[in-house]
Amino acid sequence: MKQRKSDFTSTVAIGFMLFALFFGAGNLIFPVLMGQMAGTNVWSATFGFIVTGVGLPLLGVLAIGFSGKEDLYSMASRVHPIFGLVFTTVLYLTIGPFFAIPRTGTVSYEVGIKPLLGDTTSSTPLIIFTIIFFAITCIFSLKPGKIVDIVGKVLTPILLIVIAVLIGVAIFNPMGGFGAPNTKYTDASFFKGFQEGYLTMDTLAAFVFGIIVINAVRERGAVTKKQIMTNTLKSALIAAGLLAIIYAGLAYLGAASINEVGGLDNGGAILSAASSHYFGSYGRIILGVIVIAACLTTSIGLVTACSAYFNKLIPSVSYTTFAIVLSVFSTIVANVGLEKLIAFSVPVLVAIYPLAICLIVLTFLHRFFQGRSSVYIMSLALTFIVSFFDGLNAADYGVEAVNNIFSALPLYSVGLGWALPAVVGGILGYFMNFNSGKVTVTEQKTIN
Repeated sequence: MKQRKSDFTSTVAIGFMLFALFFGAGNLIFPVLMGQMAGTNVWSATFGFIVTGVGLPLLGVLAIGFSGKEDLYSMASRVHPIFGLVFTTVLYLTIGPFFAIPRTGTVSYEVGIKPLLGDTTSSTPLIIFTIIFFAITCIFSLKPGKIVDIVGKVLTPILLIVIAVLIGVAIFNPMGGFGAPNTKYTDASFFKGFQEGYLTMDTLAAFVFGIIVINAVRERGAVTKKQIMTNTLKSALIAAGLLAIIYAGLAYLGAASINEVGGLDNGGAILSAASSHYFGSYGRIILGVIVIAACLTTSIGLVTACSAYFNKLIPSVSYTTFAIVLSVFSTIVANVGLEKLIAFSVPVLVAIYPLAICLIVLTFLHRFFQGRSSVYIMSLALTFIVSFFDGLNAADYGVEAVNNIFSALPLYSVGLGWALPAVVGGILGYFMNFNSGKVTVTEQKTIN
């Protein structure tokens, strides 16, 4: 049997696919708004954004391959099987049908279609658009084996060309100079950008998309762990490089827009105004193409990954059935409205995001603490204590007494108050198990 080639073309195709899966409408909007607000401090803010908006997702993808596990559930089960099941299911539901998938349809409509319709308050256009949008998503998702060819070789090049045109024009014909930074970006602009990248939630998606990438790498001939890691790293670096360049370009566009379009409340409005400035009546059409293409690629990837997970969890229900159900469910939820979707999801995301980061770090350190489950348990437990109350704060149900205590934690003001408890928990877990814990033969094989 002839082995499928694993050459430069395949690596680039997989890298393009990963980029497109990550690059949704939110990734367009956040850096533009950040750029306008950061003004003259745009580059330090952008660097912080890239650290968390590109670096952490890259590590998330690599962590799946590095762990040697076939999926997130197996990797998370190093903590405990129950944790593995709960964490993985909550993550898939959160970045899947409960929020991220419906958001792709809603944002596509709000930014790409609604501006073309004028001042309409009717809900009918949104209903029609989301039905068509998720029907297309479902059709592509029913052929998961073709995702590299569909996304990596067709949709991504179109997306890149359109984005490159907009950013290129903005660079060679800037709208104006950088404005003064917003008060939030006057001091510690790096950490503010760091927070913005952190809140894109791409690190959560990395666990999902990493599996797609690794399966694609295996299909193209990689067999050993070294081959899988090497090929995954090459493809992931392509995606990371594209993301970093585009984030920087979009941030520059936002920073240079203030004199021409004025201070606006969201990145979508800034992009729309910039597109109209450069391309007139065609500007909104160009923006619509960018947003819909970005959202569609992300939607296809999420439905594919979520359907595969739930099919594995409940084998009696076919992959096809899950793909159809998720697409239909997402169509319904998308019509609830973007604001309600965000209000529902943010507290959950704030609570579980630090757990994801902690799990990534522990995966790379697994060998050094000999895979002791007590290290995972204590580190994640103390992390969750802080992130849980952060989630309550995001839902406006914060406990003042607890917040007063946590405010003493280092980096608490920049959303990283859980970092020190995570480290302390890992150290405590190591010494708690130092004398009594023994690594089994199976665990030793996993470590090696």
